[in-house]
Amino acid sequence: MQQQLANAQAELASAQVSGTAGGGLVTITLSGSGEILGVSIDPKAVDPADVETLEDLITAAFTAASENMRKLTEQKMGPLTAGLGGLGLPGM
Repeated sequence: MQQQLANAQAELASAQVSGTAGGGLVTITLSGSGEILGVSIDPKAVDPADVETLEDLITAAFTAASENMRKLTEQKMGPLTAGLGGLGLPGM
């Protein structure tokens, strides 16, 4: 079980997930540790007269990427940690 847990942790560490907003106008890519690896902004999303919308799109894309990472972590670690009763560890 320890080896399976170590393998799942290694998979997560090397994983990348993305979140998009505005129909793909903004995409944020996160590493398995939650570090931002990239931000892609379609030029159509850039309107100097409406910066607030772009800010909202970036926030939404980051939220989506974070949720995708949470789901991936749950998928990889959930079956392995289910029998541990959480062990008092946050997020388990």
